Amino acid sequence: MPLGDSITDGYFVPGGYRIELWYGLKKQGYPVEFVGSANNGPDTLPDRNHEGHSGWRIDQIHEQIAGWLQITRPDIILLLIGTNDIAQGYKIETAPDRLDRLVEDIFKVVPQVQLFVGSIPPIGEPALNQRTIAYNQTVKALVQRRQEAGDQINFVDFYYALGLDDLPDGVHPNREGFRKIARAWEKAIGDPTAILEEAR
Repeated sequence: MPLGDSITDGYFVPGGYRIELWYGLKKQGYPVEFVGSANNGPDTLPDRNHEGHSGWRIDQIHEQIAGWLQITRPDIILLLIGTNDIAQGYKIETAPDRLDRLVEDIFKVVPQVQLFVGSIPPIGEPALNQRTIAYNQTVKALVQRRQEAGDQINFVDFYYALGLDDLPDGVHPNREGFRKIARAWEKAIGDPTAILEEAR
């Protein structure tokens, strides 16, 4: 389940990272099926389901997550969320707490899921970018804490994987930015232990 906001949906590039990721995982021999209530992307993408919702914050994803998970029962979730909390200035100080509650409820509904949580990419506006850095640090700490408690959760760093050249409007990736996101997800899925060690 690709889960998140417009970056998951594919703003600028319909299908976003999901295009490169689908083909990359298939090439490695994984039996890939994307799940979710949303559906978009080019005709060249054989599987266009996802849960990427443009403009949504952590709390809005949280409101719907139980229903989505009960229907689809995913084995793997790729969670990339928080950009709109920062960009909208929505209770930024408590965004990490909202993320923690979202993660908690994901594991309540699908306890055996393998959850990959991404740090959000840079934001072009300097003040917002400083908040992004602080948020990402708390995301990494959250993942570490839950790993130590035994959850199947891994951290994937997109902040340092992408540069502002990959974000033409300062927020949304272009095609190359989405390729970088796809490669990072693919690496994480292929070798989650390596990502776990990175996070520590």
